[in-house]
Amino acid sequence: MDPYVVFGSAVIGFLVGMTGAGGGALMTPMLILLFGVKPSTAISSDLVAALFMRPFGAAVHLRQGTVNLRLVGWMSLGAAPMALLGSYLLHVLGRSGGAEQTIQRGLGAALLVGSAAMALRYAVDRRGRVRRDGVVHDLHVRRLPTLAIGMAGGLIVGMTSVGSGSLMIVLLLFAYPTLSASQLVGTDLTQAVPLTLAAAVGALLFGHVEVSVTTSLVVGSVPAVIVGSFLSALAPDRLVRPVIAFVIFASGLKYVGVPTATLGWVLCSVLLAGGVVWLVVARPWQVGAAEGEPQA
Repeated sequence: MDPYVVFGSAVIGFLVGMTGAGGGALMTPMLILLFGVKPSTAISSDLVAALFMRPFGAAVHLRQGTVNLRLVGWMSLGAAPMALLGSYLLHVLGRSGGAEQTIQRGLGAALLVGSAAMALRYAVDRRGRVRRDGVVHDLHVRRLPTLAIGMAGGLIVGMTSVGSGSLMIVLLLFAYPTLSASQLVGTDLTQAVPLTLAAAVGALLFGHVEVSVTTSLVVGSVPAVIVGSFLSALAPDRLVRPVIAFVIFASGLKYVGVPTATLGWVLCSVLLAGGVVWLVVARPWQVGAAEGEPQA
C-alpha cells in the first residue's frame, strides 16, 4: 500500500461523506495526475474501491432517515445495466492504439460537465427562491425522469468512474427541487451502491483493476466516509461544494489537453472572478457595519 494514496483517498472519502460528490471526480484524477496510474487502471480500481466505501456512507444516511428508497430503486433500475455497458465500452476502447488518450479526453469532458452542473446548483441555492423543506419519504417519484437520470449516470460511471455524485446529484436537484441537500446526498449515496456494484463487476470482468491501488483506496476512504457522513447534517454545504467544483474543473481542463501554463492562468482568473462575485453578492462590509451599529 502507498501511504500517500491512503492519505489522499481519506481526504476525498471525507468529502464524499459530507457532500455526496467528489468520489470518482477527485479520486481518479488524483491517481492519474499525482501517482502516474494509467487512466483505465485508475478508473477501474476506483470503482472497486467505491464498492467498499459507499455502503458505509449509505448506512449512516439510512440511519438518519435522509433516503427515499423508491427513488433509489428507479434510479438503480436504469443505472445498473448502463454501468455494465459503460465498463464494456471502456474495455473495447482499451484495445485501440489511442485508448488512453481517448479515455482521458472523455474523463475530462465528464469532469467539465460535472463542474458546470455543480456551479448551476450553487447558483440556484444562492438565489434561495425555492424552499428545500420537502420530506424525503413523502416525495412523489417521477418514474421516467428518474429512470433517465439513472441511465445517463450509469453509462458515464461505467466508462469514467465519474457521475454517481458529481453529475447525478445535480440532476436530482433539478428533478426534485424541494429536497434539502442532506436528503439529496443521502439518496444519492444509497443509489450509488448498486450502481457501483454493477460498474465494479464490469471492471473486474474486463481486468483493469490493480489490487495494490484498490487496497490503498479502501483503507483510506472507508473510515473517512463514515466520519464525513455523520457530519453531513452540520457540514457547510454552500462552502464545500464550490471547492469541489473548482478541483473538478481544474482536473477536467487538464484532461482535455489544456497546457499547464494556460491552465494556471485560467484557474487564477476563475479564482479572481469568484472572489469579485462573492464581494458583490455577500457585501461583507455592510454586514460588518450593521453588526457595529449601537442598539436602540
